Amino acid sequence: MEQKNSSKPLKTFLTIVISLAIAALFMWFALKGMEFKKIAGYFAKANYLWVFAASIFGILAYWFRAVRWNLLLEPMGYEISTSNSFWTISFGYLMNLTIPRSGELARSTALFGVENVPVEKSFGTIILERVVDLICMMGFLGLTLIFKYKAFVAFYDYVTKQKEQSGVESSNSKLYIVAGIFAVLAILFFLVRKKLSQFSIYQKVIDFGKGIIHGLTSIFKMKQKGKFIAYTLGIWVSYYLAAYLVCFALPETSQFTFADGFFIIVVGTLGMMVPASGGIGAFHFALKIGIMALFLSMGKNPEEGGEVGLSYAFISHTMQLVIMLVMGVISIPVLAKARNAAVKRKKLN
Repeated sequence: MEQKNSSKPLKTFLTIVISLAIAALFMWFALKGMEFKKIAGYFAKANYLWVFAASIFGILAYWFRAVRWNLLLEPMGYEISTSNSFWTISFGYLMNLTIPRSGELARSTALFGVENVPVEKSFGTIILERVVDLICMMGFLGLTLIFKYKAFVAFYDYVTKQKEQSGVESSNSKLYIVAGIFAVLAILFFLVRKKLSQFSIYQKVIDFGKGIIHGLTSIFKMKQKGKFIAYTLGIWVSYYLAAYLVCFALPETSQFTFADGFFIIVVGTLGMMVPASGGIGAFHFALKIGIMALFLSMGKNPEEGGEVGLSYAFISHTMQLVIMLVMGVISIPVLAKARNAAVKRKKLN
Protein backbone atom coordinates (compact mmCIF):
# COMPACT_ATOMS: atom_id res chain seq x y z
CA MET A 1 0.00 0.00 0.00
CA GLU A 2 2.83 2.40 0.88
CA GLN A 3 4.47 1.81 -2.50
CA LYS A 4 1.18 2.55 -4.29
CA ASN A 5 0.61 5.74 -2.29
CA SER A 6 4.19 6.91 -2.84
CA SER A 7 3.88 6.28 -6.58
CA LYS A 8 0.95 8.70 -6.95
CA PRO A 9 2.97 11.88 -6.21
CA LEU A 10 5.69 10.60 -8.55
CA LYS A 11 3.18 10.04 -11.38
CA THR A 12 1.69 13.49 -10.79
CA PHE A 13 5.15 15.06 -10.78
CA LEU A 14 6.14 13.26 -13.99
CA THR A 15 2.87 14.26 -15.68
CA ILE A 16 3.44 17.92 -14.81
CA VAL A 17 7.08 17.77 -15.94
CA ILE A 18 6.13 16.13 -19.27
CA SER A 19 3.33 18.64 -19.94
CA LEU A 20 5.68 21.54 -19.14
CA ALA A 21 8.34 20.02 -21.40
CA ILE A 22 5.80 19.77 -24.25
CA ALA A 23 4.78 23.39 -23.62
CA ALA A 24 8.43 24.50 -23.64
CA LEU A 25 9.12 22.57 -26.85
CA PHE A 26 6.19 24.13 -28.71
CA MET A 27 7.03 27.58 -27.36
CA TRP A 28 10.56 27.13 -28.70
CA PHE A 29 9.10 26.24 -32.11
CA ALA A 30 6.80 29.27 -31.92
CA LEU A 31 9.59 31.71 -31.00
CA LYS A 32 12.15 30.20 -33.36
CA GLY A 33 13.32 32.84 -35.84
CA MET A 34 11.20 35.58 -34.24
CA GLU A 35 12.49 38.93 -33.01
CA PHE A 36 11.00 39.73 -29.62
CA LYS A 37 11.30 43.49 -30.22
CA LYS A 38 8.93 43.20 -33.20
CA ILE A 39 6.48 41.14 -31.18
CA ALA A 40 6.64 43.68 -28.35
CA GLY A 41 5.88 46.41 -30.91
CA TYR A 42 2.57 44.73 -31.75
CA PHE A 43 1.67 44.61 -28.04
CA ALA A 44 2.36 48.33 -27.69
CA LYS A 45 -0.10 49.37 -30.40
CA ALA A 46 -2.84 46.86 -29.51
CA ASN A 47 -6.30 48.12 -28.53
CA TYR A 48 -7.05 46.19 -25.33
CA LEU A 49 -10.69 47.32 -25.17
CA TRP A 50 -11.37 44.63 -27.78
CA VAL A 51 -9.59 42.09 -25.56
CA PHE A 52 -11.83 43.09 -22.65
CA ALA A 53 -14.92 42.66 -24.87
CA ALA A 54 -13.64 39.22 -25.94
CA SER A 55 -13.11 38.21 -22.29
CA ILE A 56 -16.79 38.86 -21.54
CA PHE A 57 -17.75 36.21 -24.09
CA GLY A 58 -15.08 33.91 -22.67
CA ILE A 59 -16.77 34.06 -19.25
CA LEU A 60 -20.24 33.84 -20.84
CA ALA A 61 -19.20 30.47 -22.32
CA TYR A 62 -18.66 29.22 -18.74
CA TRP A 63 -22.25 30.15 -17.85
CA PHE A 64 -23.73 28.53 -20.96
CA ARG A 65 -21.74 25.37 -20.20
CA ALA A 66 -22.96 25.37 -16.58
CA VAL A 67 -26.65 25.63 -17.56
CA ARG A 68 -26.20 22.98 -20.26
CA TRP A 69 -24.60 20.64 -17.74
CA ASN A 70 -27.67 20.98 -15.52
CA LEU A 71 -29.82 19.77 -18.44
CA LEU A 72 -27.69 16.63 -18.77
CA LEU A 73 -27.84 15.84 -15.04
CA GLU A 74 -31.60 16.42 -14.72
CA PRO A 75 -32.71 13.13 -16.41
CA MET A 76 -30.72 11.22 -13.77
CA GLY A 77 -32.70 12.91 -10.99
CA TYR A 78 -30.19 15.60 -9.99
CA GLU A 79 -31.30 19.22 -9.93
CA ILE A 80 -28.21 21.27 -9.17
CA SER A 81 -27.83 25.02 -8.87
CA THR A 82 -26.34 26.93 -11.79
CA SER A 83 -23.97 28.61 -9.33
CA ASN A 84 -22.47 25.30 -8.18
CA SER A 85 -22.10 23.94 -11.71
CA PHE A 86 -20.55 27.27 -12.83
CA TRP A 87 -17.91 27.28 -10.09
CA THR A 88 -17.09 23.57 -10.41
CA ILE A 89 -16.45 24.18 -14.13
CA SER A 90 -14.20 27.11 -13.20
CA PHE A 91 -12.35 24.88 -10.74
CA GLY A 92 -11.92 22.20 -13.41
CA TYR A 93 -10.34 24.67 -15.83
CA LEU A 94 -7.96 25.79 -13.09
CA MET A 95 -6.86 22.18 -12.52
CA ASN A 96 -6.21 21.78 -16.25
CA LEU A 97 -3.49 24.42 -15.92
CA THR A 98 -1.56 22.10 -13.60
CA ILE A 99 -2.16 18.64 -15.07
CA PRO A 100 -3.63 18.42 -18.61
CA ARG A 101 -7.05 16.71 -18.75
CA SER A 102 -7.24 16.53 -14.93
CA GLY A 103 -9.98 19.17 -14.88
CA GLU A 104 -12.75 16.76 -15.90
CA LEU A 105 -12.25 14.52 -12.86
CA ALA A 106 -11.64 17.51 -10.57
CA ARG A 107 -14.90 19.03 -11.81
CA SER A 108 -16.86 15.83 -11.06
CA THR A 109 -15.24 15.49 -7.63
CA ALA A 110 -16.02 19.11 -6.77
CA LEU A 111 -19.65 18.66 -7.84
CA PHE A 112 -19.95 15.60 -5.59
CA GLY A 113 -18.78 17.73 -2.66
CA VAL A 114 -21.44 20.41 -3.15
CA GLU A 115 -24.35 18.53 -4.76
CA ASN A 116 -23.69 14.87 -3.87
CA VAL A 117 -23.85 13.78 -7.52
CA PRO A 118 -21.89 10.50 -7.94
CA VAL A 119 -18.56 11.15 -9.64
CA GLU A 120 -19.01 8.42 -12.26
CA LYS A 121 -22.38 9.80 -13.39
CA SER A 122 -21.29 13.43 -13.72
CA PHE A 123 -18.07 12.24 -15.39
CA GLY A 124 -20.18 10.39 -17.95
CA THR A 125 -22.02 13.61 -18.80
CA ILE A 126 -18.67 15.40 -19.19
CA ILE A 127 -17.54 12.77 -21.69
CA LEU A 128 -20.84 13.35 -23.51
CA GLU A 129 -20.10 17.08 -23.52
CA ARG A 130 -16.74 16.41 -25.14
CA VAL A 131 -18.43 14.35 -27.87
CA VAL A 132 -20.92 17.16 -28.56
CA ASP A 133 -18.10 19.74 -28.54
CA LEU A 134 -16.16 17.60 -31.01
CA ILE A 135 -19.17 17.61 -33.33
CA CYS A 136 -19.36 21.42 -33.05
CA MET A 137 -15.65 21.63 -33.73
CA MET A 138 -16.15 19.55 -36.87
CA GLY A 139 -18.87 22.02 -37.86
CA PHE A 140 -16.41 24.91 -37.63
CA LEU A 141 -13.91 22.84 -39.56
CA GLY A 142 -16.53 22.35 -42.27
CA LEU A 143 -17.17 26.11 -42.43
CA THR A 144 -13.42 26.67 -42.69
CA LEU A 145 -13.16 24.22 -45.59
CA ILE A 146 -16.01 25.99 -47.38
CA PHE A 147 -14.97 29.61 -46.85
CA LYS A 148 -11.19 29.45 -46.28
CA TYR A 149 -10.13 26.47 -48.37
CA LYS A 150 -6.95 28.18 -49.61
CA ALA A 151 -5.82 29.01 -46.08
CA PHE A 152 -6.60 25.47 -44.92
CA VAL A 153 -4.51 24.02 -47.76
CA ALA A 154 -1.65 26.41 -46.95
CA PHE A 155 -1.83 25.37 -43.28
CA TYR A 156 -1.92 21.67 -44.18
CA ASP A 157 1.00 22.01 -46.61
CA TYR A 158 3.06 23.85 -44.04
CA VAL A 159 2.46 21.21 -41.35
CA THR A 160 3.23 18.41 -43.83
CA LYS A 161 6.51 20.05 -44.79
CA GLN A 162 7.42 20.50 -41.12
CA LYS A 163 6.81 16.81 -40.50
CA GLU A 164 8.93 15.82 -43.50
CA GLN A 165 11.77 18.07 -42.37
CA SER A 166 11.69 16.69 -38.84
CA GLY A 167 11.56 13.11 -40.11
CA VAL A 168 8.17 12.32 -38.57
CA GLU A 169 6.46 9.55 -40.50
CA SER A 170 3.00 8.12 -40.07
CA SER A 171 3.01 4.39 -39.50
CA ASN A 172 -0.15 2.35 -39.94
CA SER A 173 1.62 -0.67 -38.47
CA LYS A 174 1.64 1.01 -35.04
CA LEU A 175 -2.12 1.43 -35.22
CA TYR A 176 -2.53 -2.25 -36.10
CA ILE A 177 -0.34 -3.23 -33.13
CA VAL A 178 -2.40 -1.11 -30.72
CA ALA A 179 -5.65 -2.51 -32.15
CA GLY A 180 -4.25 -6.04 -31.79
CA ILE A 181 -3.35 -5.45 -28.13
CA PHE A 182 -6.86 -4.17 -27.38
CA ALA A 183 -8.37 -7.20 -29.15
CA VAL A 184 -6.24 -9.63 -27.08
CA LEU A 185 -7.15 -7.83 -23.84
CA ALA A 186 -10.86 -7.98 -24.77
CA ILE A 187 -10.63 -11.75 -25.39
CA LEU A 188 -8.77 -12.31 -22.11
CA PHE A 189 -11.34 -10.25 -20.22
CA PHE A 190 -14.17 -12.32 -21.74
CA LEU A 191 -12.45 -15.58 -20.70
CA VAL A 192 -11.64 -14.60 -17.09
CA ARG A 193 -14.51 -12.25 -16.28
CA LYS A 194 -16.15 -14.81 -13.93
CA LYS A 195 -12.98 -15.15 -11.87
CA LEU A 196 -12.56 -11.36 -11.78
CA SER A 197 -16.07 -10.96 -10.37
CA GLN A 198 -14.82 -12.54 -7.12
CA PHE A 199 -12.71 -9.44 -6.40
CA SER A 200 -14.36 -6.36 -4.85
CA ILE A 201 -12.27 -4.01 -7.01
CA TYR A 202 -13.83 -5.61 -10.09
CA GLN A 203 -17.33 -4.72 -8.95
CA LYS A 204 -16.24 -1.15 -8.19
CA VAL A 205 -14.83 -0.80 -11.71
CA ILE A 206 -18.03 -2.25 -13.21
CA ASP A 207 -20.19 0.14 -11.13
CA PHE A 208 -18.04 3.07 -12.18
CA GLY A 209 -18.38 2.02 -15.82
CA LYS A 210 -22.17 1.71 -15.47
CA GLY A 211 -22.29 5.18 -13.94
CA ILE A 212 -20.39 6.62 -16.91
CA ILE A 213 -22.75 4.87 -19.35
CA HIS A 214 -25.69 6.27 -17.38
CA GLY A 215 -24.24 9.75 -17.80
CA LEU A 216 -23.57 9.23 -21.50
CA THR A 217 -27.12 8.08 -22.20
CA SER A 218 -28.69 10.98 -20.28
CA ILE A 219 -29.00 12.97 -23.52
CA PHE A 220 -31.60 10.49 -24.83
CA LYS A 221 -33.75 10.97 -21.71
CA MET A 222 -33.46 14.74 -21.74
CA LYS A 223 -36.81 16.56 -21.96
CA GLN A 224 -35.44 19.96 -23.00
CA LYS A 225 -33.44 19.01 -26.10
CA GLY A 226 -34.17 22.39 -27.72
CA LYS A 227 -32.57 24.22 -24.79
CA PHE A 228 -29.58 21.88 -24.93
CA ILE A 229 -29.01 22.74 -28.59
CA ALA A 230 -29.49 26.47 -27.87
CA TYR A 231 -26.97 26.47 -25.02
CA THR A 232 -24.49 24.45 -27.10
CA LEU A 233 -24.76 27.08 -29.84
CA GLY A 234 -24.34 29.74 -27.15
CA ILE A 235 -21.10 28.12 -25.98
CA TRP A 236 -19.57 27.99 -29.44
CA VAL A 237 -20.79 31.42 -30.53
CA SER A 238 -19.15 32.75 -27.35
CA TYR A 239 -15.94 30.86 -28.17
CA TYR A 240 -16.03 32.25 -31.69
CA LEU A 241 -16.54 35.86 -30.57
CA ALA A 242 -13.89 35.52 -27.84
CA ALA A 243 -11.42 34.50 -30.57
CA TYR A 244 -12.62 36.83 -33.34
CA LEU A 245 -12.91 40.05 -31.31
CA VAL A 246 -9.24 39.82 -30.35
CA CYS A 247 -8.46 40.27 -34.07
CA PHE A 248 -9.69 43.86 -33.82
CA ALA A 249 -7.10 44.57 -31.13
CA LEU A 250 -4.32 44.47 -33.75
CA PRO A 251 -4.36 46.71 -36.86
CA GLU A 252 -2.87 43.87 -38.96
CA THR A 253 -5.77 41.51 -38.15
CA SER A 254 -8.57 44.08 -37.80
CA GLN A 255 -9.58 43.49 -41.45
CA PHE A 256 -10.12 39.77 -40.91
CA THR A 257 -13.56 38.58 -42.01
CA PHE A 258 -16.03 36.29 -40.22
CA ALA A 259 -14.67 33.45 -42.36
CA ASP A 260 -11.15 34.20 -41.12
CA GLY A 261 -12.56 33.88 -37.61
CA PHE A 262 -13.68 30.31 -38.41
CA PHE A 263 -10.14 29.44 -39.42
CA ILE A 264 -8.64 31.03 -36.30
CA ILE A 265 -10.92 29.18 -33.87
CA VAL A 266 -10.23 25.83 -35.59
CA VAL A 267 -6.45 26.33 -35.51
CA GLY A 268 -6.54 27.62 -31.92
CA THR A 269 -8.69 24.70 -30.72
CA LEU A 270 -6.30 22.22 -32.32
CA GLY A 271 -3.45 23.92 -30.46
CA MET A 272 -5.31 23.70 -27.15
CA MET A 273 -5.87 19.97 -27.68
CA VAL A 274 -2.14 19.27 -27.34
CA PRO A 275 -1.36 17.91 -23.82
CA ALA A 276 0.69 20.94 -22.78
CA SER A 277 0.00 22.85 -19.56
CA GLY A 278 -2.86 25.21 -20.39
CA GLY A 279 -2.10 24.90 -24.11
CA ILE A 280 1.00 27.05 -23.58
CA GLY A 281 3.34 26.93 -26.55
CA ALA A 282 1.12 24.66 -28.64
CA PHE A 283 -1.58 27.37 -28.97
CA HIS A 284 1.06 29.97 -29.84
CA PHE A 285 2.71 27.74 -32.43
CA ALA A 286 -0.64 26.85 -34.01
CA LEU A 287 -1.73 30.50 -34.32
CA LYS A 288 1.66 31.51 -35.66
CA ILE A 289 1.27 28.96 -38.48
CA GLY A 290 -2.47 29.64 -38.89
CA ILE A 291 -2.26 33.39 -39.39
CA MET A 292 0.83 32.85 -41.54
CA ALA A 293 -1.38 30.65 -43.73
CA LEU A 294 -4.07 33.36 -43.83
CA PHE A 295 -1.47 35.90 -44.92
CA LEU A 296 -0.27 33.48 -47.62
CA SER A 297 -3.82 33.02 -48.94
CA MET A 298 -4.22 36.82 -49.04
CA GLY A 299 -0.97 37.29 -50.95
CA LYS A 300 0.72 38.96 -47.98
CA ASN A 301 4.17 38.41 -46.47
CA PRO A 302 4.08 35.06 -44.57
CA GLU A 303 6.92 36.15 -42.26
CA GLU A 304 4.86 39.12 -41.12
CA GLY A 305 1.94 36.74 -40.75
CA GLY A 306 4.00 34.62 -38.38
CA GLU A 307 4.89 37.65 -36.26
CA VAL A 308 1.27 38.86 -36.20
CA GLY A 309 0.05 35.34 -35.42
CA LEU A 310 2.40 35.00 -32.49
CA SER A 311 1.38 38.43 -31.18
CA TYR A 312 -2.30 37.50 -31.49
CA ALA A 313 -1.60 34.19 -29.71
CA PHE A 314 0.11 35.88 -26.76
CA ILE A 315 -2.75 38.37 -26.35
CA SER A 316 -5.55 35.80 -26.79
CA HIS A 317 -3.93 33.09 -24.66
CA THR A 318 -3.03 35.52 -21.88
CA MET A 319 -6.67 36.62 -21.82
CA GLN A 320 -7.81 32.99 -21.51
CA LEU A 321 -5.19 32.31 -18.85
CA VAL A 322 -6.29 35.29 -16.76
CA ILE A 323 -9.93 34.17 -16.99
CA MET A 324 -9.00 30.63 -15.91
CA LEU A 325 -6.86 31.85 -13.02
CA VAL A 326 -9.27 34.49 -11.73
CA MET A 327 -12.39 32.34 -12.04
CA GLY A 328 -10.56 29.28 -10.72
CA VAL A 329 -9.14 31.05 -7.67
CA ILE A 330 -12.55 32.56 -6.85
CA SER A 331 -14.13 29.09 -7.18
CA ILE A 332 -12.04 27.63 -4.34
CA PRO A 333 -13.57 29.61 -1.42
CA VAL A 334 -17.01 29.63 -3.09
CA LEU A 335 -17.03 25.82 -3.42
CA ALA A 336 -15.60 25.40 0.09
CA LYS A 337 -18.50 27.46 1.48
CA ALA A 338 -21.04 25.49 -0.59
CA ARG A 339 -19.49 22.19 0.54
CA ASN A 340 -19.72 23.19 4.23
CA ALA A 341 -23.36 24.17 3.71
CA ALA A 342 -24.05 20.80 2.07
CA VAL A 343 -22.45 18.96 5.01
CA LYS A 344 -24.60 20.91 7.50
CA ARG A 345 -27.77 20.12 5.53
CA LYS A 346 -26.83 16.44 5.48
CA LYS A 347 -26.37 16.40 9.26
CA LEU A 348 -29.72 18.08 9.84
CA ASN A 349 -31.46 15.53 7.63
